[in-house]
Amino acid sequence: MQYHIVWCVKYRRYVLNGQVATNLKELLTQISKDNGFQILEMNMEEDYIRMLINCTPQHYIPNIIKAMKGVSARLLMKEFGDDLRSKLWSGHLWNPSYFVATVSENTEEQIIEYIRSQKRK
Repeated sequence: MQYHIVWCVKYRRYVLNGQVATNLKELLTQISKDNGFQILEMNMEEDYIRMLINCTPQHYIPNIIKAMKGVSARLLMKEFGDDLRSKLWSGHLWNPSYFVATVSENTEEQIIEYIRSQKRK
């Protein structure tokens, strides 16, 4: 099954740039391998992340998102904590909400193109 997933940085602060963004992509890729699902496409701006994942029906999407957001926040705060906390008042990296939608085989290419095209003008 494929899912289009989006979540934002707390307060929509612009913190996903430079080494933070590079490390985040590596972390999310590793989390996906550790949990047995694939990230087919991923794109991030400085204040949100958008991805297309592929997983089995046995995967529970809230658990996948909890793993990605929780582990990435903990490890990024450990490495870049002072810089991130200066931009995030509460010290939380991610907004607690997220968007998720199933993707059919018929719309997969459209979603991939949409994710790739989501760069600020």
